[in-house]
Amino acid sequence: MDFTLTIYERLLQSLLQAQYHFSTFAEYQQGARQERQIILRHDVDLKPGNSLKTAEVEHALGIKSSYFFRAVPQSWDEAIIKQISAMGHEVGYHYESLTTCNGDVDKAYQDFCQNLERLRQLVDVKTICMHGSPRSPYDSKDIWKKYDYKSLDIIGEPYLDIDFSQLFYLTDTGRRWDGYKVSVRDKIEKYQDIWTADGLTFHSTEDIINAAKNGKLPARIMITTHPQRWNDSFAKWCKELIVQNLKNIVKRIIVKTKQATPD
Repeated sequence: MDFTLTIYERLLQSLLQAQYHFSTFAEYQQGARQERQIILRHDVDLKPGNSLKTAEVEHALGIKSSYFFRAVPQSWDEAIIKQISAMGHEVGYHYESLTTCNGDVDKAYQDFCQNLERLRQLVDVKTICMHGSPRSPYDSKDIWKKYDYKSLDIIGEPYLDIDFSQLFYLTDTGRRWDGYKVSVRDKIEKYQDIWTADGLTFHSTEDIINAAKNGKLPARIMITTHPQRWNDSFAKWCKELIVQNLKNIVKRIIVKTKQATPD
């Protein structure tokens, strides 16, 4: 089965065996560069207990990664936030303020600052990452058209600060590795056609493992996972599969509607 902790550990082991070095997003922004490098990012949308499990798997393998927590009860677990940070992983803020503030940019910025400060009372926070909120008409990155997050001692936002011409992007959005086809915001449209033309399209985790073993992955990669999708419990695994398939139907409709609507 795909999207289990067992195959997740196999994925990490295959990348280590392929001589990749792992770094947090903050380390990358601060200049850490390796010839073969993985920036491992996790969006903690739901079920923070799942994130604790993936953090433990990584810690056992000597891997550090970045966990971005939302400021909602489904994600915000202060004990788990502290535990993950104590393992040496990075914690960042997974913001969605423009959605929660109904498109009011000034209120969204105030909300962002308040939540950032709450998180900083628990752990050190240097980076942020937008939560896609696919059913929302608002893109929370638009806050930064008026305000500057770097004035808040934030050193990076992946969608705004990474040069993806130098970094291949893999995400499990949609509970598949080619979910960009139904993704509303978690995709890098500028380079997706180039990557596809180069054969860098993967559907299953096993596809990525095989590519790592055969030396067919790019030298530098950002991998984003949503840990609520990764379960060894068969009942939880089935529930996540069903729920995500329903979500993908909705997202596919949203994507088609946007494509059909002129700017």
